[in-house]
Amino acid sequence: MSTAQDVDGRDKPGHDGVTRTIIHRGDTQIEVLAQGEGPLIVLLPSLGRGAEDFDAIAMRVAAAGFCVLRPQPRGIGQSKGPMTGIDLHDYANDVAAVIEHAGNGPAFVVGHAFGNRVARLLATIRPDLVRAVSLVAANVGKDPSPPNVRAAIRTSADPTAPEADRLAALRFAFFAPGNDARGWLAGWHPDVLAAERIAGDRTPREEDYAAGRAPVLYLQPDHDPLAHVDNAEEYKRALGERVTVVVIPHASHAAIAEQPAFIADELIKYARRLVAAAPPNSPRTPAPARHSG
Repeated sequence: MSTAQDVDGRDKPGHDGVTRTIIHRGDTQIEVLAQGEGPLIVLLPSLGRGAEDFDAIAMRVAAAGFCVLRPQPRGIGQSKGPMTGIDLHDYANDVAAVIEHAGNGPAFVVGHAFGNRVARLLATIRPDLVRAVSLVAANVGKDPSPPNVRAAIRTSADPTAPEADRLAALRFAFFAPGNDARGWLAGWHPDVLAAERIAGDRTPREEDYAAGRAPVLYLQPDHDPLAHVDNAEEYKRALGERVTVVVIPHASHAAIAEQPAFIADELIKYARRLVAAAPPNSPRTPAPARHSG
């Protein structure tokens, strides 16, 4: 069972239209950024990074008529909870508590990079709470990321590393050629990254691979070193027509920073089809499949 309180006693949105609330679940508390009204969309950030990465996307999606929730991962902002001895089920159950507390699910759950595994596992273990999932820059393979990519991610997140090394790592692992990587020198939480990495490695990839039976919007960057367009096509062949593939142009693993407007507009289009297929409070119904790219 979860309970909630307003952060710092606030019960009204801030100047940015975002309300911050804390949801309590056992010995864990999750800070949730909320904005907009309408059908529920939940945004989950990538490895070692926080909900603010979705600022531009959340604003655009909320303005289109949706209620957007962004749970901060444990260890970021005012989110707190055990960081050792856990796996992806713990992160998924944190998100489940947020959706249950919102009371207007099931939700369209969007996961960027690491967040996509949490979204897929949530759809697997709590299908009653998930209308559909979107995977943004997802590594859906059965194997972990290659060692050179993991090393680049660690360097990107290391505030003690020389800036030139960090920028080189960011350009290799996260940003398409010509895209400005400097914005991602900030926003890293190395302790959270380490905990999430261990939790992911402790969870068999086969368990979350298929996202249960939920409809899937797969937003695949065209320059991602962790996963290629061919991987998205293979995923669609494996799961069939419930998977919709859209290629994000001129983007890499940090796609939500590189192409926020494109991604937001694809999420809005897909979410509107979900709403048309089933009212927000009805049982989950698959959206019409569409394939491009």
